[in-house]
Amino acid sequence: MDLHLLRLLQNDARTTYRDLAAQVGVAPSTCLDRVTRLRRSGVILGHRLELDPAKLGRGLQALLSVQVRPHRRELVGPFVERIRALPESLSVFHLTGPDDYLVHVAVADMADLQRLVLDGFTSRREVARVETRLIFQRWDCGPLLPSSPSAQSG
Repeated sequence: MDLHLLRLLQNDARTTYRDLAAQVGVAPSTCLDRVTRLRRSGVILGHRLELDPAKLGRGLQALLSVQVRPHRRELVGPFVERIRALPESLSVFHLTGPDDYLVHVAVADMADLQRLVLDGFTSRREVARVETRLIFQRWDCGPLLPSSPSAQSG
């Protein structure tokens, strides 16, 4: 039952408990209890509103590969929090390999990207290198759970 609820919610998180209950075949109170338990246990992490960066004046997206030196634990937390606080940052990944971080950003134009790289990254003492890759197009993947149990065996 939980997997069925999750399959439905991942496609439309705004579905009412009454509609969910009807689709799963349980009482709305049971549905509410199950979804609440899934939230408390950390299976459901939250709900997000997705905005279109281009329609908000940030039509250029890029991936910034960032190398930090020295790469020490005491720098990781403050560095990540500083990057997360930048309004241009969409997501940050801590990596293995030659680059320490991959930062997905959305900016207005090339001049804005250059300003961000120079002022927001390379001006920092701990940033040894930034490599920029422009994003031509992005596709979402998923869903995490197949739409039906039979789709798992295929």
